Amino acid sequence: MKIRVATADDAEAISVLASEFHAYLKTIGDQTNFYFSAETYRRDGFGNNPAFLGLVAESHGKVIGYLLFHFGYDTDHSRRLAYVIDLYVHEESRGQGVGKALMQRAADTARAHGAKALWWGVYESNDSAMRFYEGLGAKNVESVRFMSIDVEKLIQL
Repeated sequence: MKIRVATADDAEAISVLASEFHAYLKTIGDQTNFYFSAETYRRDGFGNNPAFLGLVAESHGKVIGYLLFHFGYDTDHSRRLAYVIDLYVHEESRGQGVGKALMQRAADTARAHGAKALWWGVYESNDSAMRFYEGLGAKNVESVRFMSIDVEKLIQL
């Protein structure tokens, strides 16, 4: 298995894995509509102003996992950070260190860009993800809730 930077050529493989991820999240209660596709991956991940960076785990020439992230800033700690958007490993490849390797490479990339921390969200009902992240040493930030609003809705107020 190797971890490498995701390219536009990985669009189909990442789209398939992202669809598997979304199907899993639906089984644990996520009712979010899913719009991510190979086309949106290429559109938003590349060009002059990419919205995210990506990593893939590859085994025998096949993409078996992916991690997408972007950079931000934490004023509380006065530091740069990287926000992990998605981390998913195909079910047959779990338990082999793939997720850990993707997170370690994301941390290495984040450090190279001046980031001091990784952040991400986990659905409360995703017990396996919580165990995985806690196994890495991550801590649950209980005092923070993520909120969201569409830009157009807020502008129209």
